[in-house]
Amino acid sequence: MTLYEELQARGLIAQVTDEKLIADLINNGKATFYIGFDPTADSLHVGHFMALCLMKRLQMAGNKPIALIGGGTGMIGDPSGRSDMRQMMTPETIQHNCDCFKKQMSNFIDFSEGKALMVNNADWLMDLNYIELLREVGSHFSVNRMLSAECYKQRMEKGLTFLEFNYMIMQAYDFMALYQNYGCNLQFGGDDQWGNMLAGTELIRRKLGKDASAMTITLLLNSEGKKMGKTQSGAVWLDPNKTSPFDFYQYWRNIADADVLKCIRMLTFLPLEEIDAMDSWEGSQLNKAKEILAYELTQMVHGEEEAKKAQESARALFSQGNAADMPTAELAEEDFADGTIDILTLLLKSGLVPSKSEARRAVEQGGISVDGEKVADIRAVFTKDAFAGEGMVLKKGKKNFRKVVIK
Repeated sequence: MTLYEELQARGLIAQVTDEKLIADLINNGKATFYIGFDPTADSLHVGHFMALCLMKRLQMAGNKPIALIGGGTGMIGDPSGRSDMRQMMTPETIQHNCDCFKKQMSNFIDFSEGKALMVNNADWLMDLNYIELLREVGSHFSVNRMLSAECYKQRMEKGLTFLEFNYMIMQAYDFMALYQNYGCNLQFGGDDQWGNMLAGTELIRRKLGKDASAMTITLLLNSEGKKMGKTQSGAVWLDPNKTSPFDFYQYWRNIADADVLKCIRMLTFLPLEEIDAMDSWEGSQLNKAKEILAYELTQMVHGEEEAKKAQESARALFSQGNAADMPTAELAEEDFADGTIDILTLLLKSGLVPSKSEARRAVEQGGISVDGEKVADIRAVFTKDAFAGEGMVLKKGKKNFRKVVIK
């Protein structure tokens, strides 16, 4: 099976400009390809996971990845999938986020000896001359065609700023700059980026008279059609300080039965024959599949030691209701009023809920227990003594745990 055929079998390929050409490039290690990452936070998250895995797969086959960090486009903001304009960031924040990205990407991609590159589009976008850009690049873009792109259509009702309207032009210019400076002949991106990517191949053809290719990868959606990687508390991050290895493991361990085999196929590096054998699994066997998925992905992001600890902790929690390595939240003295803390504040400070209204709802629905005892009263309070020794174990629902201690 060729690499391209394997990507198809794993369900990763969505749209391509020229299937035969792209298959030849990646199968024979002739692709210098790029994927763009907008530095909108100081950590990558699960939404970036498939792109990182794809870069790893292609690099293992001899292709050269370019991780393009959007230090320039990040000053504008991608309107794709947004109902409002993104928050503007300072250059200092963008640079800090770029540095964080490279550290995390190094778990997937080998940047040594020029085997992969990380470049920042601020290097060429920030110094562009506006009039020159309009004449040399803007003349190749049809406004009618741009407005028909999905990323713009969904913003027309609420209002699309001229700032964001330029995003497609900037992304197309990126592809051309990478083609000229690094020999980049292929762009990958999420399926919602198709319009922007076609704009890049078209600009290269019109300006340089050359052919470049584009391929979109399937968006990581759950069985309900929603993007994966979100919890009630927010995004599932790759930074262990933002999402602990245990919580990362638990996210994958708790996904729906309908999603587990698809995720194993798309995200892990397990042989397809092994995954195909799981297609007939059902019932309790799917829990085993979820453990496999959670372990494989946690190992990729956080290393084998953390993956083993997370797996052992999760198993201990399900069997005993406690474990030494579960995520820990710390309370400060000021969190107590007259030496006590109420259950709603406790849940909020622990990170198990994003708001007090969510905490109230969880208690009223009978989903909260403290040290194995269900708490049904939203007015319940706990003294400092309750946290003595090993601390207190909070449980929300069947699978979300947190140890709470006092600093």
